[in-house]
Amino acid sequence: MDQNELNKLLSKLKLGSIRYFDSLGSTNDEALAWATSGAKDMSLIVADEQTMGRGRYDRPWFTPPGTALAFSLILRPALEERPHLSRLVGLAALSIAQAIQARGLYPEVKWPNDVLLNRRKVAGVLIELVWSGEDVENVVIGVGVNITKRSVPSTDILRFPATSLEDALGKPVERGEILYDILAAFISLRPQLGTDNLIKQWEKVLAYQGRQVQVEMGGGQTVTGKVAGLESDGSLKLRDEDGKPVTVRFGDVRLRPFA
Repeated sequence: MDQNELNKLLSKLKLGSIRYFDSLGSTNDEALAWATSGAKDMSLIVADEQTMGRGRYDRPWFTPPGTALAFSLILRPALEERPHLSRLVGLAALSIAQAIQARGLYPEVKWPNDVLLNRRKVAGVLIELVWSGEDVENVVIGVGVNITKRSVPSTDILRFPATSLEDALGKPVERGEILYDILAAFISLRPQLGTDNLIKQWEKVLAYQGRQVQVEMGGGQTVTGKVAGLESDGSLKLRDEDGKPVTVRFGDVRLRPFA
């Protein structure tokens, strides 16, 4: 993959500018800098290798050269999108899930930002905001997808079991095709950001539905309950042992199956 190949591959999609790097510290860091200097809506940064890739809470994201998808998308939210920015993580995760579903697989979204195959993480999303005063000026959506077997880190450094598309499909996967399909799905779904239909589609692929989970929040606080769906803003709905509803907002949350 190189700049010319990427331009040709994505030429039919309604994107802003595209920048490709053989190696980069972090696509999100590069995108944040570009966003503050006037990047157009739907501008894209793609890296073959990330040396300082990260997920939520600055957890490292493993991206060796030639093995994974690492890209960041810059959005300039329209006025009607601004009340619904908390849903963007679901929009991005759902776009990844749809691209994977098109290959005959059955992904799930582990709330709020991980995509699973067979209960193993295959992709993740990192949302970062660029503020102007009290308003969000830009949103950067970072995406990492494990494509080949070599993209999966060794088990001693994993916080959650991982897999790759190559493992799941049993054959090599073309990174460019996956990238195209994720972006095409995102463009198709974006007009639904403020609709009930987006939440319904997200819920259809929500992991651990009806199962008891433990959610760990900051300061040692935990909440347990059965996954019951999503609130209108994308927050997680649980039912506690008494059947009472519990809402978990976005924040320092870890979601794991709980016996």
